[in-house]
Amino acid sequence: MIIFINDKPCEAKTGDLLLKVAQHHKCHIGYICGGNGICQSCFVYVKEGMECLSPPTKIEKAFISDKLFQEGGRLGCQSVIVKEGNLRVLSRAEHLRRLVIGLNVPGFVIYAQTIGYNVVNKLPEGAGNLFDRVKKGQMNPGDSLGKIGNGLVQASQLAASTIMETFPFLQYPATILAEGGKGVLNSATDFVCNASGGRLHLPGTTCSCCETEKTPVIEPVKISVK
Repeated sequence: MIIFINDKPCEAKTGDLLLKVAQHHKCHIGYICGGNGICQSCFVYVKEGMECLSPPTKIEKAFISDKLFQEGGRLGCQSVIVKEGNLRVLSRAEHLRRLVIGLNVPGFVIYAQTIGYNVVNKLPEGAGNLFDRVKKGQMNPGDSLGKIGNGLVQASQLAASTIMETFPFLQYPATILAEGGKGVLNSATDFVCNASGGRLHLPGTTCSCCETEKTPVIEPVKISVK
């Protein structure tokens, strides 16, 4: 089946953990604690297909208020896909980004109020749940640290992937970047040359404007410090 995380199509099957699907497809769902149900960075809004997910766990009930549940709030590290259907989710970061970009002031105010309510009302219960799990031996320190380490690795890979998607020229080999007349830097020097009227060029590059001129004019710049 295909589910959508932040509008990105992701292949999944019943029995998959929502967090794992996001990790596999490098979707922007936080997972700092590695799935220990501690940090809530994997919080998502289920926009469609709540029936496709397992019922909320005790951990989710301890950290998520009724208001957030009503808005479709779930934790990716606790939500298992139990049946096929149309499933669409937004990460908390993406939900907030869309509110800001869309200049949705009323929506942002409601978001802030709901998050504030959740922190005030669920923090004691969440802390109690965490203490209880440690006391009962349901959280192994070594295993938890391993999951956190794995979560940080996954997060760094996501950040790197996001940067490469945002700035694709960073993926080009250095030889391509530096190759005269064909690389990205040469395109950049075209712009600089045009903007400066042919007086300035990026070091070590050529531009289509001055290809016929074997010795392009470079205007020296003096920098003095008083």
